[in-house]
Amino acid sequence: MPKAYWIAHAEVSDPEVYEKYKAANAAPFAEYGARFIVRGGQQEVREGQAKSRTVVIEFPSLEAAQACFDSDAYQAAKAIRDPIAVADLVIVEGYDDA
Repeated sequence: MPKAYWIAHAEVSDPEVYEKYKAANAAPFAEYGARFIVRGGQQEVREGQAKSRTVVIEFPSLEAAQACFDSDAYQAAKAIRDPIAVADLVIVEGYDDA
């Protein structure tokens, strides 16, 4: 079964509130087996446009990635983030050549 990923690009207007979002999303991410691959590190846009923050989170399956996003716990965390960030998020299934 291939893994799945959340790929997010965001602009954050209040870093202090964003820290509260990060604290609130820790429990649902742990519950659904999430693992950060990229978490807002340095980036260089080579083509097109991107927001200033990029996050890539790996999940054990597409179902886990979708269930995490839909969970009450993550939606509560997202409600903290929504007023202070503009984000694009894609949930994508990984490639499995096995």
